[in-house]
Amino acid sequence: MRLLLVLLFAGLALANPAQEYLPSLEGAKVYHATIESEDKLSAIIPYREKQGYEILKYGQVLGDEVHIFVTADNVDAFESFLLENNIRYSVATDNVQRAVDEEAARQRNASAIRSNGRLSFTAYPRYDAVVDFLRQAASDRSDIASLLNLGLSEEGRIIYGLKISSGGTNKPAVLVEGALHSREWITVSSVAYFINEFIENANNTDLFQSIDWYFIPVLNPDGYEYTHTNYRLWRKTRKVNPGSSCRGVDGNRNFGHYWMEIGASQNPCDDTYAGPEAFSEVETQVLRDFVLANADTIKLYLSYHSYGNYFLYPWGYTTDLPDNDQELRDLAQAADDAQATVRGTRYIIGSIATALYYAAGGSSDWVKAGGGVELSYTVELQGGGLFGFDIPASEIIPVGQESFLGLRVFGEYIATKYGSTK
Repeated sequence: MRLLLVLLFAGLALANPAQEYLPSLEGAKVYHATIESEDKLSAIIPYREKQGYEILKYGQVLGDEVHIFVTADNVDAFESFLLENNIRYSVATDNVQRAVDEEAARQRNASAIRSNGRLSFTAYPRYDAVVDFLRQAASDRSDIASLLNLGLSEEGRIIYGLKISSGGTNKPAVLVEGALHSREWITVSSVAYFINEFIENANNTDLFQSIDWYFIPVLNPDGYEYTHTNYRLWRKTRKVNPGSSCRGVDGNRNFGHYWMEIGASQNPCDDTYAGPEAFSEVETQVLRDFVLANADTIKLYLSYHSYGNYFLYPWGYTTDLPDNDQELRDLAQAADDAQATVRGTRYIIGSIATALYYAAGGSSDWVKAGGGVELSYTVELQGGGLFGFDIPASEIIPVGQESFLGLRVFGEYIATKYGSTK
């Protein structure tokens, strides 16, 4: 009898693991602090390592704003710190949970799907809607589009992609992905907008005559769904971390180039937790395996994130610049110039470590070094709303329009440099 009780309680423990730790959004605030000196920047940076705080947006140039999320129980101490250090600030929202609820209400009152099965781009889609969109695109435009089953996520969702091609084999290719960080909804809609431009706009057929395109709108579907159903600010994968009440790994610190060298955390509760080892996450393995399987053809990689308005290229682990720094910079500048023609939006251009911060184990570093893709970028789209990631759905199309012009520049460059006439 005693053995049966022991086994019963052991089974209950396995079925009901320790409750997951999530920082409360109720009463949490987001601050915009203006950094006017190196001393003030040095004073505020350590908050990225403290529980109950998260730096959502960094600033490298004096006068830039740094955006900081602070839980309710830390608000008084943080405001005292700001006053003591004479740091000017404003409060973007005094209750993040209220802002999340307001965004959710807007989502409920809008439809992400059009009657023809395509995305409306007037609301942010759930993952099933993204998958349906990809399937519909592959069905409606089977002459150029084919659905890709890239593997399973940690929770068993199929990670889908879409190939756009005019046919032929061994053509140079561009790989585009979004939502490696799950809360960055604008990246999903932007990559989907790119696909829509290829399949619906006849003016863009030139872009896939001599090169192929691979699109992965949601690389982290488990996390992306979790931001819609449970916790809006979730960033990581959803893998259980043994011995910890904190789940998930930062996919953009989990790649195997100088993994855990700098700018990553060993603490499972941190948003930059790099995992127990490089490529511990099935989502990063999916991207790795796809890149290696197509290493002979992929010439350009674009990883879309938000937010901050950056075109970033390797390296993230060092301020040393890659050998093709000038090419990477010039190409990003051309893309930025094209994007600016829509409404004047400008991006900062530079290497990850020099223009933003140290971040070893990132996807764009590994794709260049491990995957052999010389032109590898992280593109940080613009933010908005009250906590940065809640950019209004009314911005989906404008951001998509300007970003597509940048994408066109990238594609034309690859076609010219590596296309079938070369």
